[in-house]
Amino acid sequence: MSDWFVYVLRCGDGSLYTGITTDVARRLAEHASGGPKAAKYLRGRGPLSMAFSVRVGGKSAALSAERWFKARHKSRKEELITGRIPWPGPK
Repeated sequence: MSDWFVYVLRCGDGSLYTGITTDVARRLAEHASGGPKAAKYLRGRGPLSMAFSVRVGGKSAALSAERWFKARHKSRKEELITGRIPWPGPK
């Protein structure tokens, strides 16, 4: 079983995009290329930068953590990204 990560990209317009993957660098490259595996949301929102990533275990845990993170208000997400508050993960 491979490790899964939750990652957060910061877009050129200041918005945040959250996803899951087993290879963070590969996924960033896919999104940045704008190719067929890139998220439609990210098209035209470059440049993209990796704001945050955390290993969360298996795929089920990654999906749960992604859902939990997406439910937070943007100000709370920013606190997590910058490390002002620790990553608690899903409850």
